[in-house]
Amino acid sequence: MCPNLLANDNIERELREWLRGATSIVIAGIGNEIRMDDFVGVRILQDLTGKVSKKVHLIECETVPESFMDEIVELKPSHVLLIDAAMLDLEPGAIRLYDACKVANMPAITTHMLPLRVFCDYITQMAQTKLALLLIEPKNTDFGEGLTPEIVTSAGRVAGVLLKILP
Repeated sequence: MCPNLLANDNIERELREWLRGATSIVIAGIGNEIRMDDFVGVRILQDLTGKVSKKVHLIECETVPESFMDEIVELKPSHVLLIDAAMLDLEPGAIRLYDACKVANMPAITTHMLPLRVFCDYITQMAQTKLALLLIEPKNTDFGEGLTPEIVTSAGRVAGVLLKILP
């Protein structure tokens, strides 16, 4: 059964629960550096770089996560966490965690070449892994550089939680 959409207050508890039993983790940051808040997934990965154990593999996918599918499968992770911005019709900076099975019921949310649900299906099947999406509601995805203040705050919160709970 798929978990429900999770609220910001539960993100640490829910990530901790989702990561239970993790032996090898891939965290993939998705986003476009020149689309302001769309870059949040990569920004969070950059905040984690050099601060996680060897059990955690960080992959900056930028706008082409499909280019990293084989690399992710070859790592044989027990868990894959994709971090991205997504228009969820929530307040800017809202953080939500979706189990991969929820993605099948979502519209083809993507700013990338391959819809995330196709990407998730492939990784889940080929790597036999537990997969989730950590999505953050952007405020502004216009062309430009830098995250808006709300998204900087959310990115810092997610990075802090991950540093606290990752093995």
